[in-house]
Amino acid sequence: MEKIYNYIDGRTVAPVNGNELDNVDPATGAVYSQLPDSDAEDLAMAVAAAESARENWAQAPAEERARILNRLADLVDDNADDLALAECVDTGKPLHVAARLDIPRVAANLRFYASAATQFFSESHAMGTSAINYTLREPLGTVGCISPWNLPLYLLTWKIAPALAAGNCVIAKPSEVTPMTAYLFSRLLNQAGVPKGVLNVLHGRGNRIGRLIVDHPGISAISFTGGTATGADIAARTAGMFKKLSLELGGKNPTIVFADADQEKALDGALRAAFSNQGQICLCGSRLLVERSIYEDFRDRFVERARALIVGDPLEPGTDQGAVVSAAHFDKVMAAIGRARNEGGQTLCGGESVKPEGRCANGWFIRPTVIEGLDASCKTNQEEIFGPVVSIMPFDDEDDAVAAANSTRYGLAASLWSQDVSRCHRVAAALQSGLVWVNCWMLRDLRTPMGGFKHSGVGREGGFETLRFFTEAKNVCISI
Repeated sequence: MEKIYNYIDGRTVAPVNGNELDNVDPATGAVYSQLPDSDAEDLAMAVAAAESARENWAQAPAEERARILNRLADLVDDNADDLALAECVDTGKPLHVAARLDIPRVAANLRFYASAATQFFSESHAMGTSAINYTLREPLGTVGCISPWNLPLYLLTWKIAPALAAGNCVIAKPSEVTPMTAYLFSRLLNQAGVPKGVLNVLHGRGNRIGRLIVDHPGISAISFTGGTATGADIAARTAGMFKKLSLELGGKNPTIVFADADQEKALDGALRAAFSNQGQICLCGSRLLVERSIYEDFRDRFVERARALIVGDPLEPGTDQGAVVSAAHFDKVMAAIGRARNEGGQTLCGGESVKPEGRCANGWFIRPTVIEGLDASCKTNQEEIFGPVVSIMPFDDEDDAVAAANSTRYGLAASLWSQDVSRCHRVAAALQSGLVWVNCWMLRDLRTPMGGFKHSGVGREGGFETLRFFTEAKNVCISI
């Protein structure tokens, strides 16, 4: 049985308590490795290592930090095949998706923030002839980065790269559901020249080691991506500690298709938004709103394309949809489909589990599901399902579409499809979403910040926004 280890003070180490958790391949349902069930003693070692390293790392020239991040990106490229396979086995997503999208974005994150470290700027303001004010940006010290299971290494490096670039030491906790890529990544750190103690990786349960990281007084900031309920708990636990928080949380994102849209492009975009990574992306479009005059034709063509998606072994190159991430998540998604039917929804396609032949016969596969006949206020259209399930409904006009889109407590992302430029500007401004795509979906520029409105989170990640989050501003006023 393969073992996964923590990475503390430049070494891979077993958990102090000796306790381990099983790591399961969701495509087969079989345990294939074991990971640490870390606790307070492991965290104490990691924080001590970070404290020993923090002063030297904070004072290292930006060019040196950039060189190390670029070297780490090169090593990710060199080991891309192994990392993509590990992500496929951990998450159940098709191997070609991990290889083409997820792992290249890991290297891109590292390279972007390597460059940003040398371009980061501050501000100065002259007070006439009496004084000059300038702002110093200083690293916070030791920060905690907690990432989810759906895009495990991509989202982890989106946090740790800017934290390191800004001069912080990091305690990172990947999801216990998908730990392997973070472990393989940690084995590259010494080769890249990351100094001991600068980046420490602790594995284990969110409600144990994750909570201890959040509560530790020596950790100055928390960057968390995950569920809204957990984000609310983190916010409550840290309120009296005055830690900096960045919380990217849940979404119930609308895809809005107007009658004047390029329908072929809209169909392709809506299908990707609904079912990419088996619908297990916080930015997925799980509510499909279509203008009534084209609704029936668009619906039928969308359902036809959803039916054609191939569900099966993630290692097979022809697979479109792999397994959902765990047995517990499989049960949650299937329960949500059952609830939609109880609410009066009609299943146009999917709605059942799939048992592929061969090695994946015991895996957790769900056929892409399209549900019709539910209004905007029902639980199916209000609560995040995070699976290959989309609800489709018509709207009458622009105001109706915006009202339906904004009707949930979430406000993470939205996409809209129209060839009317004025309408696109109006609707984008009216949508209560932190990220709006127009005639596209998941087209990301690392220079721009991303985050949610309402219950989808606080703070922004991406670009110089994240570098600012991982620093403290100090104003210096010099009398002339």
